[in-house]
Amino acid sequence: MTPRLLENYRKSIVPELSKKFGYKNNMQAPAVQKIVINMGVGAGREDIKIVEQAMADMANISGQKPVMTRAKKAIANFKIRKGLPVGCKVTLRGARMYEFLDRLLNIALPRIRDFRGVSPNSFDEKGNYSLGIKEQSIFPEIDVDKVQRIQGMDIIINIKSDSKDESYELLKLFGMPFTAK
Repeated sequence: MTPRLLENYRKSIVPELSKKFGYKNNMQAPAVQKIVINMGVGAGREDIKIVEQAMADMANISGQKPVMTRAKKAIANFKIRKGLPVGCKVTLRGARMYEFLDRLLNIALPRIRDFRGVSPNSFDEKGNYSLGIKEQSIFPEIDVDKVQRIQGMDIIINIKSDSKDESYELLKLFGMPFTAK
């Protein structure tokens, strides 16, 4: 069964992008390649249970088991030794990626208090989009009563495109609630 957002991409978004940018082939249209969700847990150096709780929350949100990230080198000012757990990350591709993006755009982002949209200036030179979320409780998979520690996360949407404008238009057609430029 194909995800709803993937079907929408193939049937309506690609033809609209082709018409706007003048693509001769559907394969020239920008496409989402992967989504990386990263959660930095600085307090994990003192208590491994905090990192394990963050990993459990991320597994519920993404539907995939995350990987624990460890410090690559020691930093004395932050009291971090090499090899200590400092966070977790997960990379989504294929159907899981489109299902997560659908939930993010249609369920999670509208649940943010005083939400006015996301910044259209968070694209890098290649056209990838980065988004920071302050708390994990906006996702419906997280039970707010069981949350012991509010944890933020970074979401990076890796887009195969030639420019920022193409990536912006793709996310806009997906339904990303951008603020005015």
